[in-house]
Amino acid sequence: MTLNEWQKKVDDWIKKHGVRYFNEITNTLILMEEVGEFARHVSRKYGEQSYKSNENPDDIKKELMDIFFVITCLANQMGINLEDELMNHISHKAQRDHSRHHSNSKLRK
Repeated sequence: MTLNEWQKKVDDWIKKHGVRYFNEITNTLILMEEVGEFARHVSRKYGEQSYKSNENPDDIKKELMDIFFVITCLANQMGINLEDELMNHISHKAQRDHSRHHSNSKLRK
């Protein structure tokens, strides 16, 4: 599936199940909530905290997809084509960071 197809699938889902998009402020706050839920899993799976008995470590995947879904909602309602912007962004990063990370002594082990 392409990102364009994904954006269309999310848009169709919103229209069928969600009635309409939440406004941009609400979706941004939902995004922050989802990032926090993902961060909680990262702190338990990779950090020093442990999972509680009622928490499922596999839910980290769900939380990451919740983030992606809300980002897609925001892109759709703001008229941002994720596929085009991803290609522009990776090209920009390649030019900007061409030698930056290779010359960073902190990254050498």
